[in-house]
Amino acid sequence: MNNTKITADLKPIKMLFNEPLSHFTYTKTGGPADCLLFPKSTDEVKQIVDYCNNNDLPWLCLGNASNLIVRDGGIEGFVIMLSELNQVTINDTTITADAGAKLIDVTYKALEKDLVGMEFACGIPGSIGGAAYMNAGAYGGELVDVFESAEIILEDGRFVTFKKEDMHFSYRHSILQEMKGIVLNVTFTLEKGNHADIKEKMDELTHLRESKQPLEYPSCGSVFKRPEGHFTGKLIQDANLQGLKWGGAQISTKHAGFIVNIDHATATDYVELIQHIQKTILKEFDVVLETEVRIIGREK
Repeated sequence: MNNTKITADLKPIKMLFNEPLSHFTYTKTGGPADCLLFPKSTDEVKQIVDYCNNNDLPWLCLGNASNLIVRDGGIEGFVIMLSELNQVTINDTTITADAGAKLIDVTYKALEKDLVGMEFACGIPGSIGGAAYMNAGAYGGELVDVFESAEIILEDGRFVTFKKEDMHFSYRHSILQEMKGIVLNVTFTLEKGNHADIKEKMDELTHLRESKQPLEYPSCGSVFKRPEGHFTGKLIQDANLQGLKWGGAQISTKHAGFIVNIDHATATDYVELIQHIQKTILKEFDVVLETEVRIIGREK
């Protein structure tokens, strides 16, 4: 990879070379990106995608890197982070948010306009694009409940609009997981409500989250999808795994569905602990635990 040429060809897009992704992931783990880019506009995103296609360079897009583990070998090629694409506009009961906007921030902007429907997401730390990618949800609500449409750039550089039915939403899943593309923005349809009622609900859910989740440590959030007929945390507790340390990672003593970085954990610590949990739960209870967290990147 010719860093000097890339810098010149894609000027003035902000970029960093061989940048440790541990500086950006919520677990504080992860190896370097060959080239990490921060586009400030939709046009710059397209410029990057077209450049990769024309120069046979691999690329992928990261959201807020909250529900993600990047392996210690890092990521080959271009990594596109949309944190600087973060505008939010509200028109009556419709909110359009750029993919890099934080989901939590959007829920509070909805509160400011007395809009009902996004309270469930007031504690989810991901970006809007990542939330659409995985149909983020909590406390009985999911993104699909308020989703109207998304603007997406496809792998070949074409712009498309996906309506709700195009997204094929299901539990922690969307069609975006089966194709290569980048969410640019998402439009939500909400309803007018009572400000005090909305705030009370958000305060209640925030208290629940703070009291039950290990927010004092770096983590990737909920590690596993909920298996049908079971609760992941209880399975891990019943297998006497809660509190288990693996390198610098630990199954949280506060919430067994979380793995926290308590002592300079590596991504390898995380991945090996996840695999150990999966093997143990399968052996003890014949239950397959699927990861909710995405695990990407090169082995070291």
